[in-house]
Amino acid sequence: MSTLTDHHYSIFAISDAALTIDFGNEIHSSLNQKVIALNHCIYSHPFAGFIETVPAYSSLTVFYDVYLVKQSISTEYTAFEIVKTYLEKALSGIQTSAKAESRLVKIPVCYGGSFGPDLDWLCNFTGLNAASIIELHTSVTYQVYMTGFLPGFPYMGIVNENIAAPRKNEPSLKVAAGSVGIAGKQTGIYPLDSPGGWQILGRTPLRLFDPERNEPVLIKAGDQVRFYSIDEHAFNNWEG
Repeated sequence: MSTLTDHHYSIFAISDAALTIDFGNEIHSSLNQKVIALNHCIYSHPFAGFIETVPAYSSLTVFYDVYLVKQSISTEYTAFEIVKTYLEKALSGIQTSAKAESRLVKIPVCYGGSFGPDLDWLCNFTGLNAASIIELHTSVTYQVYMTGFLPGFPYMGIVNENIAAPRKNEPSLKVAAGSVGIAGKQTGIYPLDSPGGWQILGRTPLRLFDPERNEPVLIKAGDQVRFYSIDEHAFNNWEG
């Protein structure tokens, strides 16, 4: 059985206290699984001086305390070389078939109308009616590749090719928090009011980012997300 070291990757420093391991410059679920598996391994068995990671589509950036890393091992190697060696050993122990445990997060969405101002546009673009688009959008369990842009904004894929759509030519000045959109073959949720260029299909009453919670971010890289449709009454009376 092969391990992650059998697959192409590169490790390079991005600062004195951070490095990135890159598995390839493309959006693909298999590459993202490598990122998530390695990320899980690091948090399960952190090295001395480890601070945090930032998972992306096909890369993982690791931040560390240079002093603590150097103090952990009596060697002339640099902190970068020590962490690089740690990652290479971690990779050699991760089977390519292994998958880190992931949560399934179910997201209620009120589609169309004032909640989904671009649903009619998407109907014209795809030639499908609103019911078909909603059915296709809710029929997939999406993989969360990464979060970014805004705190807790999840980049997810892959949407059904029949409803894939380009970003807007001119971004909207304000997209409401909770808005669910499509851009290319990805879907995402705006956690805060923000300008944005994704095609907005609906809105969820859930708060994706709340700094007062023990876990401020609702959805994390490696999670699985499933949308389901609710009506306006349910949206307006949603609790929790």
